[in-house]
Amino acid sequence: MTFYTAKGDDGTTNLLGEGRVMKYDARIEAVGTLDESTAALGLARAQCLDPRSGPILIEAQRDLYKLMAEVAATPENAKKFRFIDASRVKWLEEKTDELSKVVEMPKEFILPGDSLAGAALSLARAIVRRAERRVVEMFDSDGLSNPDLQRYLNRLSSLCFVLELLENQAAGHKTTLAKEQPSP
Repeated sequence: MTFYTAKGDDGTTNLLGEGRVMKYDARIEAVGTLDESTAALGLARAQCLDPRSGPILIEAQRDLYKLMAEVAATPENAKKFRFIDASRVKWLEEKTDELSKVVEMPKEFILPGDSLAGAALSLARAIVRRAERRVVEMFDSDGLSNPDLQRYLNRLSSLCFVLELLENQAAGHKTTLAKEQPSP
C-alpha cells in the first residue's frame, strides 16, 4: 500500500460527490484552512496543562472533521454530511461560558506567548478566524447553505481565546496586555 495516489498531480482534487475541482478552488481553500485549524488545535492540545482543555479540544477537532466534510461536499450532497447545527454552537457557548467563570477577562487586547499552550491556542484562534472567513465566502457565493457552520467557527474562536487565558493561568503566568503598562 502506498500513501499517495498521484491523482492530484494535474492540480485537481475530488469533492464529496461527483466531480473534481482545481486545488485553488474556494471550496478547497476553505477545507484546507479548516484542516489547518484542527492541526493547530491539536498542537495546542498537546501542550495543555489544565485537565479541562484536552477533552474540549478533542471534541472541537472531531466537530471540525465533520464540518470539513460538509464543506468538501458538492452542494447537492452537503445535507448528507450535515452534523454542525445549533446544538453544536450551543455546546461551544456553554463551554466558553463555563470557562469564563474561572479566568480573569482582560479589559484590553493581549499579546500571545505567556505559555506554550496559550500561544498555540492564540495561533489556533487566528487560523479558525481565517477558516471562518473562507466559509463565509462560500456561504455568500451560494457554495454553502448551512449558516451554523459560520456560527460554529465564530464561537470556536471565542472558545480558543478563553482557553488561552485558562492555559496561561494553569502555567502560572499572568496574561500580557498589548499596551505597555506604566511602571509603578
